[in-house]
Amino acid sequence: MQVRQLALLLLLLAASPRCLAETPAQGEAPQQQPATATTVPIGYLKQEVKKVIPLSRLKVEPEDIGIAGAEIALTDNNTTGRFTKQQFTLEVERVPVGGDAVEALEKLVQRGHHYIVVDALAETLLRLSDAVKGKDVLLFNVRASDENLREKDCRANVLHTAPDRAMLADALAQYLVWKRWQRWLVVKGVFPEDLAYLDMVRRSAKRFGATIVEEREYKETPGARRSDSGEQQIQQQMPVFTQGAPSYDVVVVADERDVFGSYLPYRTWDPRPVAGTAGLQAMSWHPAHEQWGATQMQNRFQRAANRFMLPIDYQAWVAVRAIGETASRVGSGDFAPVSAFLRSDEFGLAAFKGQKVTFRRWDGQLRQPIIVAGPDLPVSTSPQEGFLHEHAEVDTLGIDEPESECKFQ
Repeated sequence: MQVRQLALLLLLLAASPRCLAETPAQGEAPQQQPATATTVPIGYLKQEVKKVIPLSRLKVEPEDIGIAGAEIALTDNNTTGRFTKQQFTLEVERVPVGGDAVEALEKLVQRGHHYIVVDALAETLLRLSDAVKGKDVLLFNVRASDENLREKDCRANVLHTAPDRAMLADALAQYLVWKRWQRWLVVKGVFPEDLAYLDMVRRSAKRFGATIVEEREYKETPGARRSDSGEQQIQQQMPVFTQGAPSYDVVVVADERDVFGSYLPYRTWDPRPVAGTAGLQAMSWHPAHEQWGATQMQNRFQRAANRFMLPIDYQAWVAVRAIGETASRVGSGDFAPVSAFLRSDEFGLAAFKGQKVTFRRWDGQLRQPIIVAGPDLPVSTSPQEGFLHEHAEVDTLGIDEPESECKFQ
């Protein structure tokens, strides 16, 4: 009997420190348990479109383009989220060619998504924007570069991380003018997007003091685009096509569908550089960009996606990171504070461009430096030195506030 009592006493003594530690003293408030993480869901809507086979195999878009960039950003968000007690999720909706993108968007909204990255053409983006007008939904355009989305058709519920054609044309024009290549032979395609880019090239030339000496139209002709005989035909055709032009410094190409532009470098009648949608190009990101800490981003992306990071990947990364950065700054994933902060002067995102990127109040466009690059390496970054602005030099690229026609709908 005494042995049993001794054993019971020892057991009580062993348990008593834990009991004392777990029992608050008289008048002392019990310790609060760590709060559970707040979930911030992010949607990704990708509208598949039928594409023309590009002239180069190197330009075939990967299946996960954009999505891979969003996934890297999600990892970055959740790294910070461990400290801010926020968890970010990504749900992808792929809409097949001809499928109903609005229906896919509505499904995401019904499942609680307030922030949705959209990889779609301009007309689809407008339908999506109108479908959720008045709802607590913010769309991030990561593909469409159409000017009308930032001008007469601008929407209050859309932010653009994809640069528009005006920004791209201005970035290229600044570099060409800085090089004193101010006389341009413009070669244009016949499709609407070619003509839209051409309009921006004309605008940039006038804005920065370049001269278009001639515009030549390349009419699409049937034939092999990537065959043995096709290469020989192009070698004969392109010098003749560019022969007899007035004196010029550079060929500027307006060929967004890549029908002929990639054939021009090294094949012009006069030995001149090629720029625009072929040759030297302006873009948000380049796979060989390594300045301002970009090397670590390139390496992380390559390990995760087993390929190089492309502009749309970067634009999707910026969109998802902007959501994560804002949610951590305001301490909430709620729509109202996040949406307001994104458009405020307080928002700024470190994005491997040498300065923080921000959204323009007047049209929702992400203001950002633009890389000017050849196929293998970046050549420069615009805005160029000497192109001044009263507020921010980066606003010399694209539609500035005084000239904006955007009236948010």
